[in-house]
Amino acid sequence: MKLIILDRDGVINTDSEDYVKHPDEWHPIEGSLPAIARLHQAGWKIAVASNQSGLARGYFDATTLHAMHQKCLSLLTPLGGSIDAFFVCPHGPDDGCRCRKPGTGLFDEIAKRFDTSLIGVPAVGDSLRDLQASAAVGCQPWLVLTGNGTHTAKQPNLPAGTRVAAHLAEVVYQLLTQTESA
Repeated sequence: MKLIILDRDGVINTDSEDYVKHPDEWHPIEGSLPAIARLHQAGWKIAVASNQSGLARGYFDATTLHAMHQKCLSLLTPLGGSIDAFFVCPHGPDDGCRCRKPGTGLFDEIAKRFDTSLIGVPAVGDSLRDLQASAAVGCQPWLVLTGNGTHTAKQPNLPAGTRVAAHLAEVVYQLLTQTESA
């Protein structure tokens, strides 16, 4: 099985310091949805692992979060794409949970849901905590320079082996090119 794990805000859709709080504020990053569609059409399973502390902070509720994900899926459908599952940490940064990245709880749930090892699975994020969580479970961390990625790229402590790409479409191009040549 070919599996990829994507962060949401800053990778698939634009991020906001004020949080993405409503479907009307959820806007895909140019090229991200066609890239996801290409992966889906190539037989990849696509999981999203996202910290959503806006839930704990009361900025939006679970119904609104679900509506944001439905908007994403409704925009993917005409492109021939889909996302197999969304995994969300609803906790705040001080809640001490295992699921909030850089913790590995979301990744553990993904491995269980898809009944697979995550060793070498590409995991795409725009923040250090995304990369740390993915590396901790043996994924291949990919940093995209969208969202917080440009700032993250300047940090000296990126996990070993982190690959860098301008955006999700470039990651997908590289993955599909590698798969075809293998």
